[in-house]
Amino acid sequence: MDRAISPEEILKAFKDCGALLEGHFLLSSGLHSSQYLQCALVLQYPPHAETLCSLLSRPFQGEGIEVVAAPALGGIIVAHEVARALGARSVFTERVEGHMALRRGFQISPGERTLVVEDVVTTGVSTREVVGVVEEQGGIVVGVGCLVDRSVGVHFEVKRHALLQLKIPNYLSEACPLCQQRKPLVKPGSRQARPSGQ
Repeated sequence: MDRAISPEEILKAFKDCGALLEGHFLLSSGLHSSQYLQCALVLQYPPHAETLCSLLSRPFQGEGIEVVAAPALGGIIVAHEVARALGARSVFTERVEGHMALRRGFQISPGERTLVVEDVVTTGVSTREVVGVVEEQGGIVVGVGCLVDRSVGVHFEVKRHALLQLKIPNYLSEACPLCQQRKPLVKPGSRQARPSGQ
């Protein structure tokens, strides 16, 4: 791409695709929220996926990335398109008996420079799990990236980049004002909810 795209333009693309949902949602972290970003609704359009992931790849150009890794399901397309932009290969992890793992013959060789990506980061749990898998394989994690960062106080020890930073309140179930208002709770995520605070 020849020009920079503003965060406002990126957010508009999400809204235009109906990807920014309003309501009462149970996040995959176990937290509750009044808004949910369903990135799949944007990524279903290859031009959007190519554009967004090309932008996400930019800060990591020149880092010698050999592998882009992501958690299934939400990160698969992101990893594939970022890998395309970086001239790398793409792998994804899956949850096996509650633990993140590489399957389907995927491997990361010792010393391979790896970028970990996601669609949305809220608590950072999935990203940290993928980082752990890469390091167990002997890979070197050189950065983490995501399309949307809605986390608060989540830190990583490597270079980090997000296309969008959104401040969307998250609530523990016992302190959720939407629960107190008896608004119906919807679980739109792609993986089993985890206990609150993880």
